[in-house]
Amino acid sequence: MATASHTQVSSTQPIGFLTLSRTLVSLAADVATGVQRAVVGPASVRTARDNAWDAILADRARAKARADTSRAVAALIATTPSHHTRTLVRS
Repeated sequence: MATASHTQVSSTQPIGFLTLSRTLVSLAADVATGVQRAVVGPASVRTARDNAWDAILADRARAKARADTSRAVAALIATTPSHHTRTLVRS
């Protein structure tokens, strides 16, 4: 029968490569965030919410531009005389 002491990881075991990698990436992210805050100020730090909102606004702008273009093309087609309605005049 296994006891709790056999299933727990000993605190004297060496740190694995994966644990070390995660620690280094986390530390690098914290340093990058600190540098960004120092350079642009805490109020100007971009967040995921800011990025998502900007993406939504860009999508809306593209959709509006597509709709405007479609309306302009439809207006051009409506005002351009058709070649089939012309009559041939012979002298």
